[in-house]
Amino acid sequence: MSTEARRVEVYPDREVVVDFDPDLTFECVEECTWCCQHGVLLYEKDLLELAARESLAESTTQFRGQDFVRREEKERDEHVAEDGGACFFLREDGLCALHDEHDWKPARCSVFPLHVTVEEAPDGEDRELHVSIREEAEEHCEGLNVSERRVVDHLDAFLPELLWELDDPETYREL
Repeated sequence: MSTEARRVEVYPDREVVVDFDPDLTFECVEECTWCCQHGVLLYEKDLLELAARESLAESTTQFRGQDFVRREEKERDEHVAEDGGACFFLREDGLCALHDEHDWKPARCSVFPLHVTVEEAPDGEDRELHVSIREEAEEHCEGLNVSERRVVDHLDAFLPELLWELDDPETYREL
């Protein structure tokens, strides 16, 4: 299992540098919801999409000038953070209301369990997206290496095109 970085085209003329084992697989597993414990960063395009589906006043908050999906205390005993909180849209049945009811999720949710950073390209003039696995996901995410769905073969499902439009698509920002 090689972990040598390599370039992978995700969309025509849009590639990333993959800094994880190309044999890594991922599939959400029922009742995990570990990723839902954290505040979800909303990029501007996400905020507009969310406003078309849900009340922003009820579901979002600002932290350090950035918009996030609000976290709230849940009555669930499992799969919530130590403080008992989780994403506003995590339902009691363990499903995401946005994904289940609207067939949509914010870019940050699509990216999980990946970590996206921007680094200067070798030519020194361009920048390139680097994709790795979040360190915490390796410790807590139950969906890693439990299926045949290789992440590297499905990067378009994990990396929305909007990431290439952002000045800073860094995905490791939490509420």
